[in-house]
This record gives sequence, C-alpha cells and structure tokens, in this order.
Amino acid sequence: MLPSRALFLLLMLALAPFHAAAQAPGSVPPVARTPEVQAEIDALLAFRRGLRDPYGAMSGWDASSPSAPCSWRGVACAPGGAGHVVELQLPRLRLSGPISPALGSLPYLERLSLRSNSLSGAIPASLSRVTALRAVFLQSNSLSGPIPQSFLSNLTNLETFDVSGNLLSGPVPASFPSTLTYIDLSSNAFSGIIPANISASAANLQFLNLSFNRLRGTVPASLGALQNLHYLWLDGNLLEGTIPSALANCSALLHLSLQGNSLRGILPTAVAAIPTLQILSVSRNRLSGTIPAAAFGAQGNSSLRIAQLGGNEFSEVDVPGKLGKDLQVVDLGGNKLASPFPTWLAGAGGLTLLDLSGNAFTGDLPPDVGQLTALLELRLGGNALTGAVPKEIGRCGALQVLDLEDNNFTGEVPAAFGGLTRLREVYLGGNSFSGPIPASLGNLSWLETLSTPGNSISGGLSGELFKLGNLTFLDLSDNNITGEIPPAVGNLAALQTLNLSSNALSGRIPATIGNLQNLRVLDLSDQRNLSGNLPAELFGLPQLQYVSLADNSFSGDVPEGFSSLWSLQHLNLSSNSFTGSIPATYGYLPSLQVLSASHNRITGEIPAELANCSNITVLELSGNQLTGTIPSDLSRLGELEELDLSYNQLSGKIPQEISNASSLAILRLDDNRIGGEIPASLANLSKLQTLDLSSNNLTGSIPTSLAQIPELQSLNVSHNELTGEIPAMLGSRFGSPSAYASNSDLCGPPLDSECDEYRRRRRRQRMQRLALLIGLVAAAVVLLALFCCCCVFSLMRWRRRFIESRDGVKKRRRSPGRGSGSSGTSTENGVSQPRLIMFNSRITYADTVEATRQFDEENVLSRGRHGLVFKACYSDGTVLAILRLPSTSSDGAVVIDEGSFRKEAESLGKVKHRNLTVLRGYYAGPPPDVRLLVYDYMPNGNLATLLQEASHQDGHILNWPMRHLIALGVSRGLAFLHQSGVVHGDVKPQNILFDADFEPHLSDFGLETMVVTAGAAAAAAAASTSAATPVGSLGYVAPDAAVAGQATREGDVYSFGIVLLELLTGRRPGMFAGEEEDIVKSMKVALNVFRQTLGEFLISPLRHQSDESSRNGVTTGSGTHYDSGAFDLGRTPAVFEPVDLLAAQDATTRFSSNF
Repeated sequence: MLPSRALFLLLMLALAPFHAAAQAPGSVPPVARTPEVQAEIDALLAFRRGLRDPYGAMSGWDASSPSAPCSWRGVACAPGGAGHVVELQLPRLRLSGPISPALGSLPYLERLSLRSNSLSGAIPASLSRVTALRAVFLQSNSLSGPIPQSFLSNLTNLETFDVSGNLLSGPVPASFPSTLTYIDLSSNAFSGIIPANISASAANLQFLNLSFNRLRGTVPASLGALQNLHYLWLDGNLLEGTIPSALANCSALLHLSLQGNSLRGILPTAVAAIPTLQILSVSRNRLSGTIPAAAFGAQGNSSLRIAQLGGNEFSEVDVPGKLGKDLQVVDLGGNKLASPFPTWLAGAGGLTLLDLSGNAFTGDLPPDVGQLTALLELRLGGNALTGAVPKEIGRCGALQVLDLEDNNFTGEVPAAFGGLTRLREVYLGGNSFSGPIPASLGNLSWLETLSTPGNSISGGLSGELFKLGNLTFLDLSDNNITGEIPPAVGNLAALQTLNLSSNALSGRIPATIGNLQNLRVLDLSDQRNLSGNLPAELFGLPQLQYVSLADNSFSGDVPEGFSSLWSLQHLNLSSNSFTGSIPATYGYLPSLQVLSASHNRITGEIPAELANCSNITVLELSGNQLTGTIPSDLSRLGELEELDLSYNQLSGKIPQEISNASSLAILRLDDNRIGGEIPASLANLSKLQTLDLSSNNLTGSIPTSLAQIPELQSLNVSHNELTGEIPAMLGSRFGSPSAYASNSDLCGPPLDSECDEYRRRRRRQRMQRLALLIGLVAAAVVLLALFCCCCVFSLMRWRRRFIESRDGVKKRRRSPGRGSGSSGTSTENGVSQPRLIMFNSRITYADTVEATRQFDEENVLSRGRHGLVFKACYSDGTVLAILRLPSTSSDGAVVIDEGSFRKEAESLGKVKHRNLTVLRGYYAGPPPDVRLLVYDYMPNGNLATLLQEASHQDGHILNWPMRHLIALGVSRGLAFLHQSGVVHGDVKPQNILFDADFEPHLSDFGLETMVVTAGAAAAAAAASTSAATPVGSLGYVAPDAAVAGQATREGDVYSFGIVLLELLTGRRPGMFAGEEEDIVKSMKVALNVFRQTLGEFLISPLRHQSDESSRNGVTTGSGTHYDSGAFDLGRTPAVFEPVDLLAAQDATTRFSSNF
C-alpha cells in the first residue's frame, strides 16, 4: 500500500525527466525563426522584463542566438526543431515581480514551473488560453487575488495544478477539467464553501488539498463520489457540521485529514472502516460520543497505520476485538475519556506513539504497558493515574519520549528507566515521586530533557546524573534535594537550561559551572543556604540570558563580571548579602531587561550609566544602603515600567526629567532622605499606577496636577514635611487619611485638620448665611407690620361707617384708600436647573437628557438586571455612561427613597480601583422617580463581545498575553471588592468592560441596595424561566448560591473561575446541565484536558502562536483557576490566591517570552 505522500513523490519522479531535459546542458541546433517562434521569443522577453532576477538566471536569454529560445536556461522546446516552447521551469531563483500576461502567447506550453520564488500579483487570466498546459507549479510564492473565472475549466488538458503557499483569495473554483488528477490550493486565503459539484467535473481526481484556508460551511457529501481519490486534506479551516458518511464511498482513499476545524457529532463507523485507509486524522474538532472500533483497524480495516483523534470531546471507546496489524500511532489526547488505563491497546505490538494525555484516566498504570515494545513515544500527562510506575515499563526499549506529568504517581522514580537507553525526553513533574534520583539514569546517554519539578524528590544530586553529555534541559525545581552542587555539573557541556530552584541546596556554586558554554538559563533561587562568592567562571558563559540567584546567602561585592555577558536579559540578585556598589559597567549590557538587587547591603551611588540599558523594564534596588541622588539620566529609559529605590539613604531632589520615562507604571521612592518639592511634571507619566513618596523630607505643597494622572491607583505622600491644602480632586480620589498622614502643615479633606484659608472660607460662608437669615427675618417683620396696619385701617373704616349709618348720616365721603390697585408678587428671573451630584465636575440633568437624546433607545449601551445603560455625549465632548434605575420592575421592585439612594450612592462612589467601573456621580429627581448613576464610558465593549469577535476572526484578536492580563485585571478588581466588604454577585463576561486601553473593569456591583424587591417568590419565579437568578446568571452562578438565593464571596470566586475557563478556551459554559450531567465534574475534566494538551485544546490561533513559554503560561493560567478550587465551593479560597498566582505568572511570562 502506498505511504502518505506516495502520490506526490511518484508525480515528482514522473516529471523529473522533463525537468532534467529543461536543465540538460549541451548544444542546441539552430531554430528556424518563423513568425510563431518570434512571437514566443517576444513573449518570453516580456516575461523577463517584468521580473527582478537577483541570480541572473535569465541573463543569458539572447534573442540573437540562432538557437533561441530553445537554448535559454529554464526553457525546453518540442522535439523536431520547430522551436516551439513546451516547458518553462525557473524554480527557487528568488525571482520577484508579477507574472507577465505575455505567457498566454506560448500556445504550445505544457509545463509551467515557477515555484519557490517571490512572485506577486494575480495569476494572469491569459494563461487560460494555453490549452496545451498539463502541469502548473506556482506554489510557495506571494501571488494574490482570486483564481480567474473559468481559468481551470478552459485548460482541458490540465492534470496537475499546485498554487499552495500563496496569498490567493476568493472562492474555490466550482469547475475543473476532467483530466485533472492533482490539485493543491492549501495555505492560502480562499473563503466561502467547498463546491459540491467538484465530483461532477473532476471524476479522475486523486489528490485534493484545501487545507489551511478560510473555508466555511460543511464537508460536502458529494465528495464521496470521487472514486479515484487517494488523498483528501481539509485541515485548518472553519468547517462545521458533521462528517458525512458518504465519504465511505471513496473506496480508494489512503489519507483522510480533517484536523483543526469545528466539526461536531460522531465519527461515522463507515468512514473509519474504509478498507484502503491508512491515515485517519480528525484531531482538534468537537467530535463527541463513542470512538468506533474501526478507528483502530478493526472491522476489516487492516491498512490503518495512524489514528489521530485527539483534541475532541469523545467520552467512550468501542473496544475493538482485534487491533489492526499495521497500527503505529494512536492519539487520543485531549478528550473526555474516563476509565482505567486501556489495557486492550497492549495488543498493538507495532505501536510507536501512544498519546492518552489530557483525559481522566484513573487507577494504576498496568504492567501490560511493557508489551508495547516498539513504542517510541508514551504520553500520559494530565490524567489521574496513581500508584507506582510498574517496572515492566523497562521492556519498552525503543522508547524516546516519556511524559507522565501531572498525575498522582507515587513511590520512587523507577530505576527501570535506566534501561530505556534511547530515551531523549522525560517529563515527571507534578506528581508525588519521592526518594533520590536513581543512579541508573546515568545510562541514558541520549537523554536531552529531564523535567521533574513539583515532586518530593530528596537526597543529593547523583554524580551519575552529570554523565549525560547530551542533556540540554534539566529542571529539578521545587523538590527536597539537599547537599551541594557537585563539580560534575560541568560535564553537561550541551546544557542550555539548569533550574534547581526551590530546593535545600547548600555550599557554593562550583567553578566548573564555567564549562557550560551553551547555558542560557540558570535558576538557583530560593535555596537559602547557597553562599560564598560567585565563581569567576560564571561570567564566561557567553549565551547566558537569564540568571536568578535570589533568596540565598551569597556574599561579596556585587559581581562586575556579569557585565561581560552581552546576551544577559534578566539578572536577579535580590535577598542575598552582596556588598559594595553597583558596577557602572552594568550600563553596557545591551539586552538587559530586568535588574533586581533588592534587599542586600549595597552601598554607594546609583550609576548613571544604567541609563544606557535602553531595553530595561524593571529596576529594583530597594532595601539597600544606597546614597547620593537619583540620576536624572534614568529618564532616558523609555521602556522602564518599574523603578523601586525604596528603603535606601538617597538624598537630593526628585529629578524633573523623571517624567520623560513615559512607560513608568510603578515609582517607589519611599523611606529615603529625598527633599525638595514634588515635581508637577510627574503628571506627564500617563501610565503611572503606583506612586509612593512616603517617609522622606519633601516640602512644599502637593501639585494639583497629580490628580490628572489617569491610571494612578495608589498614592502615598505620608511622613514628609508637606504644607498647604490637599488638592480637592486628589483628596476625593484618594480618600484615605493614611496617604497624607504625618505632614504637620498639610490640611484639608480627607485629613481632619482644616487650613486657615479653609476656615476663613467657612467663616465667610457662615456670615453670608447669617446675613441672609437676618435679611429674611427683617423682611418678614416689615411685611407683618404692613399687614397689621392694613388690618387696623380696615377696622377703623368699618367702625366709622357703622356709626354714620346708625346716626342716619347719608353722605358719603371718598375714602382715600379706595381706588383701583393690585397687590404684586415678585418672581425670580431665573430658575436654577437641577444638577447632577458629580464628584469631580458640574453637569445638569437637562444636559444629561440632551446628551442621551431624551434617553432614546438608540443610545442604549446595554440592558441589565438593574436598568438601562445609556451613552451620553455632552456638548463639550465628554462621553459618559448613564445607568437609569427603573422606577418599578416586573417583579414589583421599586426605587428606594431619595435619602437612602443618596447615602448608598455616596458610599458606592468611594469604591475605587483600576479594574472597577468607578461611580462618577448620581442624580435623584426631580422627577421624583428618576434615579441616575454616572460612570466612565467604556469604548471597547465587554468581554463577551470580544470573545465572540475573537472566535469569528480566528482568535488572532486575543493572543495569550492579552487574555492573561484580562484575567489578572479582573481578579485584582474582584479582590479589591472583597477586601472592601463588597460582594459582586454576578461575575460574567458581560460585566467585564474595556476602556480605551483595553484595561478590564468589573462593573454592575453594589447596586442591589438601590432597589427594594417586592416579593422574593416573584424573583425566584422570574429566575427559573430566564438565564438570570436572584444572585447571578446561570452558567456562572455557584450552585449553592443559586439555591440559597444569597450572593457570597465564594460564589464570586466560582463565577470568576467559569469566566477564566471561557477566557482560556473560548467556549461558553452550558446554560443548563442535563439531569445525569454534573457540570462541575465536566468542567474539571475539561480543565484536566486543557492543562496538558494545549496543542489540541486551545483555540487554534493561540495554539499556533504559542511557543514553549506561552504554553507554560497557559498551563499556569489554567492551574490558577483549577488550584483555586473554584469548582468546589466547600474549599473555595479567597480571590487573593488567584490574584497572586496570576501576578506571579505575569512575571514568569515576561521572562519566558525572551527565550
């Protein structure tokens, strides 16, 4: 039976004579210069003129030569001397430029090969006129645009068409010539669907490769009509739907590859049972159900050699009665298989690769594994296997890769490993192995990688271990290894990574470390007892990039020898006993990114030469005895993000130029002797998040401009000699008195002490109010007197008329008080508009109504459980988000009274954090039922939308570093809420918003107290029929919180875990689980799958862009949630633990990204 690429190789062999004929040297007879021949010469010269030819391959094309064009390089003519060009072959010559349409004037051309160049532009439509063409090879160029319409169908003699590895786009051609047997359109940008009529126009097709494009839709069942098809490759597209059973009609099929799509449903037994099928590859889809026995060569399919089924959602296996005799590769990694180790696989004696990683296999590893004597790779990582590794594994003498990571294996590392002399990679991390490292490992002369972190391995470092001359990666970190580092470590001449951190090693670093000339990473941190001076030989390792010696007892002067390591990027000497000064020559390390020498006994001044390290991002020198001033040259460090000089003896002033370090996010100068004023230019540090200037000798006032730093989250200027009033905006933004304490002449809120000017202003206000009161009283007295006078006058008139009437007096006297008149009332000329209560600005309710277009539906940003959020665009350009609480709701909820609302809003406005949506203001009537909350506008939407866009854009909008920073930001925001005593209650992607810099902000918290719910039963009934519950949203709410109807911190952590899973995998949680399905267990299984099979489980773009460091980052990211116990509310920790893990991974990812 033919191998996987047999057809392609046979095709190349068949065409080799043509290629040889085109290149064969020797004399060519003269060619009769007929008009047709001259036209072909002109076409070839036009083709040459349009190209750049760096190698001069076409420089010998001389039109005056009698034998032109048949003697030209790359040109072959038809036999007989007529001079007609039948072949043009110019591969691998770095030709660039467009393909000239003049090639359409070569009517006798049968073979065109321009592959592996740098050609650009479109495929000329004129080639469709060359109907003699039998083979076209244009692969591995930069051609773009669509394939011209009817191009292929016009080439009625075409047999081979290969344009793979270009930039072609548009739809896949719908019709092909009937002579076509080989077509390769892979690795382009074709879109649309796979034409269903391919089988009708190309019945003789043997090779069809459409992989790595952007094709959508389903796999057409009509492909099953291609009876002669040997190879069908549709990998790396966006195909959905199911695998059609009709493909089983492709009775000659050798290789079926559907990897990396979104296919669902089952794997049809009929397809897996195609008798001729040798390779079945359906990895990285969403297939589920039971894997048919035919996928392992059962049911008559004895030809099957490779079964790649990993990265799906299979939950069961139909155990075959008999395995295929040729079966070599079984990949089941990254599924949901949960059972004891499948011992039936032991019957596949010819198996060379077995991957069961990332499932939920349990129990002991059976001795039957020793029957797989041909095995080259055994990958069992990320399961729940227990017990000791059986000694029978030593029978697998051909084994090269052994992966047992992240299981529950116990006992000692088996000495039987020493008999597997062909081993190249051994991964044992994340288990419970104990005892010493067996000396028998010294027999593994081919071993390149040995990784055992996170176990309980004890004893010393065996000298046998250092006989492994081919070892390039050695990680024994986080164990209980004791003793000294033996001089024999110098025997590992090929070693590139040496990680012995977090053990109990003691003594000195041996001088033989200098023999490791290929070493790039050296991590000996967290030993406590490594001591003495660093050996000079350490500074002779030219490729060293990462050095961490933190948390030890090394002594002596800060080594100047590191200055000779020009590749050094990360140097961590913190928490040791180094003395002396910082060498100025460190400033000449061109690649240095991190320099940490905190908590030593370093003296002297900070060398200004450090400003030459233009790539440095972290400079930590805290906890030493540094003196002098802060070098102003440090302002040239444009990439510097963290500058920590705290707890030293620095003096002088803060340099004004420090504001030029535009990337600075953390500036800590606390606990020094710095004087002078706080530079107002610090406000130019737009990315600054932490500013700590406490415990110095600073004088003057606090610059008002500090309140303009948009990202500032933490400010501390306490224990100085500052004077004057705290700027109002700064005091409201950072309202803790401790941030300003122990400044004797500092006054104003939030401090209790008031400034003189503040007191005078208050006194003037009181006098004005008193004067107004006196005026009002005086006016009232005057009005009362006038009223009394009028009453007396009227009474007297009445009395006089009564007397005159009684006495018969008929004459009338004109009353001086009578006459036309009217009493007036004064009105004010202007009526003050009701204002919103804003913490930092003035906005009226009328402005807000205008900005939201009368709260128009078109301005609605979102609809939540607490009301509608409107986008408000004010006339001055300000854009805010306005949450309008409903006056009543469907379940009878009503708005609380105005006093309570104001109290709750004022309290909520004090909850401020970088990763929370901060309340900027509020409004409470009139009208009496209007309640508004004002927030910053978040222009980049929410996480749910972003994840949806990422899935439609192949995921490239969200790479791993972005997802990690989102998770870190949300966890920090949630931790701050819990620290402030606030329970969120509804953590989900829709409540994670993004500002202009894509910084995540947790929203929709603290609003439960704004309404009074009328009837818990009504709320519960509403929750039962929707995606929401009284305490969160289904799919995210913790089960016990949903039952109890009460939000808790533990429930928040559970919801955050679900969000984290969705962020990592791109998969939404199920809204409802079936009666027999435990969503918690299924999530655990999915996470186990994810942590060890990143290549299969991650969404495709993250997988392709992830190198080893990124993969380690994702593994730790998933571990952050898994280890937090977010799926077990009985042991759910505080959110601070995931914050610490994610923050630690942030530093690790920055380091790992350098290698």
